[in-house]
Amino acid sequence: MAKKVEQDQATRAARRAVLIDGIPVSALGVIALALGSSPDPSRAQKVWWIATTTVFTLAIAWVLLRAFRRGDEYLRRIQLESMAIAFAAVLVGLQVATLLDAAGVIQLHQLAQAILLGGVAIWMTIADLRTRLNR
Repeated sequence: MAKKVEQDQATRAARRAVLIDGIPVSALGVIALALGSSPDPSRAQKVWWIATTTVFTLAIAWVLLRAFRRGDEYLRRIQLESMAIAFAAVLVGLQVATLLDAAGVIQLHQLAQAILLGGVAIWMTIADLRTRLNR
């Protein structure tokens, strides 16, 4: 029983650390999205958008690396399996969107971001549920 309580506390601490690392990165993502959503950006706006998006991407990689290093083998396995499932879902979603674009039903550029964000949501949801239900 004491070992289970200790594992639960370690899991909570790891989640708390990822949340603390992830909040500024999420804010940076919102800023990058806002900078890139201008319909007719100037050259300076494009440069700021590219710079912010690059920093955002590097910050995501940094948060993920720190999260993997904090986790034990079991948590790493859950994360990698969750990523694999989300990757497969994104591939299927992009393939379907490409076929619909070729058929003239939708435009691919309208769905690409939603599909990628949906993949991240699938990854996080699966990882969270598996961590909560299997411990």
